[in-house]
Amino acid sequence: MLTLDLTGKIALVTGATGQRGRVMAQTLAACGADIGVHYHRNEPKARELCAEIEAMNRRALPVQADVAVQNDVFKMRDAMLQFGAPDILVTNAVAQYEWKSVLEQAPGDYESQFRSCVLQQVLMAQAFVPAMIESNWGRIVAISTECAMQNTPLQSAYVSGKRGMDGVLRVLAREIGSHNITVNQVAPGWTISEKDRESQSEDQPSYTAGVPMRRRGTDQEIANAVAFLASDLASFISGVYLPVSGGSVMPAI
Repeated sequence: MLTLDLTGKIALVTGATGQRGRVMAQTLAACGADIGVHYHRNEPKARELCAEIEAMNRRALPVQADVAVQNDVFKMRDAMLQFGAPDILVTNAVAQYEWKSVLEQAPGDYESQFRSCVLQQVLMAQAFVPAMIESNWGRIVAISTECAMQNTPLQSAYVSGKRGMDGVLRVLAREIGSHNITVNQVAPGWTISEKDRESQSEDQPSYTAGVPMRRRGTDQEIANAVAFLASDLASFISGVYLPVSGGSVMPAI
């Protein structure tokens, strides 16, 4: 039977204290990986998550950084040496802002999305890929969005950041593929998370009417896709933008 076995691997998840990030970290740990739990400001939540992962008999380490600042990312790399160099990077962190029309969106919002979406990928690669090259094995799984294909009104800053990220990652996949390192993207739809369950807001008919599967995906379904791409079952998959959206977006050939 095929299994997602990450035993002996070390994964670093950015934005691990967020709604989806926590489930990704827990799922990778359930597959056998030790986890670097990145946080920006929410140290209590990071330590809480580490305790949950350690209760699963996996190692966990909270690491702080602004993923858009080079010195922070390299300090995080050095902190991760307590574990060893990560074999798996999940770049999930993203800056939040208020969505407005192009005519009303502040220029700073575009800069913020560029930094959190594009620069995060560049800096994380510069910090962590050299060790992957040395070990001749690595997995990079970046969290994108269905919005990058939909280009819906009010999404311009977010879409611009994610589409820029897409370009960097596809070039990176070509540059480092010969070292047995894959680079892929998971693109969630509007996902049900813990917050939705608590507020009983899972059902959103205006959205699901446009989803072929007529429902929203869950945080666990997103994490499952991440775990798959991080595993040896996906050893020959690279350069992929994978929608996990119930068919809400379908890249065409």
